[in-house]
Amino acid sequence: MRTLISTAFISLDGVVEAPGGEPGYRNSGWTFKDVEFVPEAFEIKGREQKEAAAMLMGRTSYEAFSAVWPDMEDFADYKVMPKYVVSTTLTEDDLVDNWGETTILRSLDEVAALKETEGGPIIVHGSASLNQALSDAGLIDRYHLLVFPLLLGAGKRLFSTTDKDTQKLKLVEHEAYANGLQKNVFDVVR
Repeated sequence: MRTLISTAFISLDGVVEAPGGEPGYRNSGWTFKDVEFVPEAFEIKGREQKEAAAMLMGRTSYEAFSAVWPDMEDFADYKVMPKYVVSTTLTEDDLVDNWGETTILRSLDEVAALKETEGGPIIVHGSASLNQALSDAGLIDRYHLLVFPLLLGAGKRLFSTTDKDTQKLKLVEHEAYANGLQKNVFDVVR
């Protein structure tokens, strides 16, 4: 079974919306506007590209990333990696042709089936709504969280507010950095 890894820039109060400057959110760009850049804190982002075998996104994140990531040297490893987009509305005509193989999945059942295939880890970038659904369905195996020392208040959150049984996590890697950023890697305990 393949490992499904959720990776996120997240504020201390759980917000994941518009970390890189995406329009429409009042605190857009919070990862670089309000926190000093410390390169070693982002080592995990390069490691994710080397270790992942596929990328999974929701439609909104696909549309945002596919417009810029294919031409960015920082994300070169993702260009050739198979990509899966979970969407009930996206069509083949909506896919970009310069970002490698992309498959549209229509349901969480199809994500579960993908996890059953041969291959390495699948990484989930962005995709707040998808992350919530994946977590609620018990499909996420690991979290890579870069926690920023910020309280953003309103905004899309990584975790849902669904009333459900406790889901235990095991901290398997962590580090704190001089700028207040924290790296927390959790495995989901089954």
